[in-house]
Amino acid sequence: MALELFGHPFSSYTWKALIPLYENDTPFTFRSLDPDHPDNDAALKAHWPIGKFPVLVDGDLVLPEASIIVEHVSPGLIPADREEALEVRLLDRVFDNHVQTPFQAIVGEHLPFITETPDPARIERARRALDAAYAWLDARMQRRGWAVGEAFTLADCAAAPALFYADWIHPNDGRFQHLAAYRARLLTRPSVARCVDEARPYRHLFPLGAPDRD
Repeated sequence: MALELFGHPFSSYTWKALIPLYENDTPFTFRSLDPDHPDNDAALKAHWPIGKFPVLVDGDLVLPEASIIVEHVSPGLIPADREEALEVRLLDRVFDNHVQTPFQAIVGEHLPFITETPDPARIERARRALDAAYAWLDARMQRRGWAVGEAFTLADCAAAPALFYADWIHPNDGRFQHLAAYRARLLTRPSVARCVDEARPYRHLFPLGAPDRD
């Protein structure tokens, strides 16, 4: 049975799950979750009642959570060496928890169904959190091609959507040159570039207005 991935092309965590599938040219069916495909939403909730995505269905196996999906479809993106694997998983959590979470908090402040009026204090806290993460990551990227050395891993699957969208919300503006160079390298990776292109038709959905770049 072919793999099925439930998600949306504009979703950062969906990108994270798509990247390893594109890296390996893995055959799969994409089940887009949008108003034009209500059956996909019903099918998702039948598999995963919590209803959040992405979710991968592989026969009888149902896998929510992007990191788990990446490891399932491309176990080679986790190094065999234990110490390297720990670092990959560490960076995976840093990109999800300390880049994605604060930038999504800022986006949330501009979504009317979450809050009627953006809270400047919450936005400023999120921006400070991003600056701290940017600085920490910039120091690590001084002599690295990818997030953990010279091999593309799970950590890079997490980094690509996190850094792509975070820079829309809280631009690097040249303060963190090593991190900016890493983001640029990610965007030239064919699997990442494909995610960027497939998401272009949905940029009008971005509540702060998508920047005219990338």
